[in-house]
Amino acid sequence: MLDLGLTKMAVIGVVSLVVLGPERLPHVARTAGALLGRAQRYISDVKDEVTREIELGELQQVKNEFVAAAANIESTIHDNLREQETELKVAFNGASTSLPDVANDANDAVQSPSQGLDTVSWRTDLAAAPKRRNWRGKRTVTPTWYKRAAAHRRRVQSVAAREARQPAAYAAARHGFFNV
Repeated sequence: MLDLGLTKMAVIGVVSLVVLGPERLPHVARTAGALLGRAQRYISDVKDEVTREIELGELQQVKNEFVAAAANIESTIHDNLREQETELKVAFNGASTSLPDVANDANDAVQSPSQGLDTVSWRTDLAAAPKRRNWRGKRTVTPTWYKRAAAHRRRVQSVAAREARQPAAYAAARHGFFNV
């Protein structure tokens, strides 16, 4: 940018004071400051936008690499699963021709697992989850001694009913603060 030192700024100030005069100099200085501020904000916005575009380009490149790596891993997993499946089919078909009783026992075990084994299934997990209790039921189970100690209201009473029930407690309130 411009290389303006203290002496050059002082010379510019003196020349502007002589040319513009003391009446118009503050107004011109404010206008110049506002224009300079706008220019700096505009330059800063342009810089931010350029850096965002650069970062966006980098992020797109990283995203494309990540998607390619994920697709590669997925295809590798599917290839391995297909290989294992074909090996199991070959082994199962080979075993079923030589030992038919063992193959039938294996089919029965797959269709109805024994109760001793831990079988994990999303359906069994949902069925075994405890049901949520009703909050009203929990509230009625709270003992009355706890309700009294914790100051839970059992019934709502008007002020007149409370005065009739406990006249000594409200005697001072009837006389007032200044009526002793």
